[in-house]
Amino acid sequence: MKIDIDNIKRFFSEDKFAEIAGIKIESISEDSVECSMEIKDIHKNAAVNVHGGAIFTLADFTFGLHANVDNFSGSIVGATVSQSCTISYLKSTKGSILFSKSKCLNKGRNMSVYQIDITDDLDKKIAVMIGNGFTIAEKMINY
Repeated sequence: MKIDIDNIKRFFSEDKFAEIAGIKIESISEDSVECSMEIKDIHKNAAVNVHGGAIFTLADFTFGLHANVDNFSGSIVGATVSQSCTISYLKSTKGSILFSKSKCLNKGRNMSVYQIDITDDLDKKIAVMIGNGFTIAEKMINY
């Protein structure tokens, strides 16, 4: 499968929340998507740790990108949206950058499951998210 990386980056550049959070797409393939987010004061909670919502945002964006990568390879299958997810926060980070890396655990016609690992620039695993996707009709989204 040949992925139109420029088109997928253009499409996801319209995600204003991810843009405000400072999420960057690092790599895209059929097997994995990698993103990063430099930790800024806006990402920190009152205890001066990275807010769980900031970590979740990075994981969720990576999930959404990977779950829809087929639509940017000439195989319009329809938009995959999050049906449910769980995230486990393993430890707080002392680093300055968070990285997300996804892998598909199962992809069916309408249901899919992805695992997103969040690590930091100190090589510590910070969180793991499992996202369940549901693919809706292709005409509901304009790629």
